[in-house]
Amino acid sequence: MKRFESYGEGVPGTRIEDLPGWLIVVEGTDGVGRTTHVNKLRTHLERLGYAVAETGFTRSDLASRGIQRAKMGNTLGANAFNLFYATDFADRLEQQVIPALRAGFVMITDRYIYSLIARAIVRGADSAWIKRVYSFALKPDAVFYLRIDADELVPRVLADGGFDYWESGMDVPMGEDLYDSFVHYQSRIIRELDGLARDYQFHTIDATRRVSDIAGELCERVEQLLATKTAEPKK
Repeated sequence: MKRFESYGEGVPGTRIEDLPGWLIVVEGTDGVGRTTHVNKLRTHLERLGYAVAETGFTRSDLASRGIQRAKMGNTLGANAFNLFYATDFADRLEQQVIPALRAGFVMITDRYIYSLIARAIVRGADSAWIKRVYSFALKPDAVFYLRIDADELVPRVLADGGFDYWESGMDVPMGEDLYDSFVHYQSRIIRELDGLARDYQFHTIDATRRVSDIAGELCERVEQLLATKTAEPKK
């Protein structure tokens, strides 16, 4: 039986010692193609016979609607949003992630605490404080970081419909217009994710390549990870 650990004391009242499933994280900034690759990875693993579940930001029954309403009105300060997102994450961890792991699923999550930490720091949160906020999170089996620079991200975002208010950091803001703020905000997010990649030992994947090449590498790495870990003696 696999044993998970948390970054701190874990979720109160929830046993995480014996969970046979796998927790795989796909990280990366806005517009880099995470959702595309999560879907491709899920399809690949299901074809191999794995039971797969998937989650991502603002998908909790407890907090998702409240976050969307708050974003529409831009009514909350940065720290209030930080704690709102932490509530969403905690609810998904308890209600979605841990039950899937207990049932032996491969749980794929489209971003994890790392993007939340990076976004909070860029908006002025203390690094040590925000990391403590998320210290109840489970340590994933692997984190795959789709890495791209902001200047290479811009054409993708324009082709996909243009700049978003929140993805451009306009609530801060970081420039005189959407474009300027987007470049500065995303550059800082990427810089924070680069630091977290070193601290938390992400597997970095060059996201500037063709979608098929990225998907092939991601699927191959995850397949090898699951095969290797499954073959290890149970503890």
